[in-house]
Formats: sequence, C-alpha cells, structure tokens
Amino acid sequence: MVVKSDQRREPYDRAKLRQGILRACEKRPISMAEVEYELKDYVMEISSKVIGEKVMEKLHAIDQVAYVRFASVYRNFSDVNSFLEEIDKLKNRKEKNALSKAVPSKISKLKIAN
Repeated sequence: MVVKSDQRREPYDRAKLRQGILRACEKRPISMAEVEYELKDYVMEISSKVIGEKVMEKLHAIDQVAYVRFASVYRNFSDVNSFLEEIDKLKNRKEKNALSKAVPSKISKLKIAN
C-alpha cells in the first residue's frame, strides 16, 4: 500500500511508479536496467513521500535533467519559477561540492599536539 500525502491509501502500483520514472528519464542516457534496479526496493506499505524522495535522490545522482523532470511532477511545480528555483539549488550544490573538493579542509591540516 502507498500512503498518499493526504493520508489516503491506495494499492502500490509498480507500473505507475515505473511510468513516472521513465517519463523523467525520456531521452536521457539512463539504461532500463538502472530504472528496473531502482524499482526493486518498493514492495511493502510505504508513504508516497518516501518513494518520491528516494527516487529523486537516485535520479539526482545519475542524471540532473531527469531529476528536475521528476521533481516537477512530484513537487507539483506550478510555474517556471519553480523550475528555476530547483535548478538554482542544483547549481549551488554542484558549486559547493566542487569548492569542497578543491579547497582542502582546515581540519585535515590540524595536528594534534601530544
């Protein structure tokens, strides 16, 4: 069973989740094997929010365009600004990750005095 955000319960529909992911991944360099592998985890009663967040986490790691497409449906983007805000978040995370990799941590340089 899937517990929806309004607390309704509906039967888990693997095909519905698969279609949403496939739509997000359309014309993207993501193999069907990757999609099928991600779907294998969803078999018990679970909140639709948990499913959506897990799918978005996986898509974020493999393809940012597919991630934004899925997020637009999952989070009910209502206008272009919603897309732009999500893209800005992606850019900020990417820049932050690049910066943290480029600048060695001060903590790693500290030596503990005996």
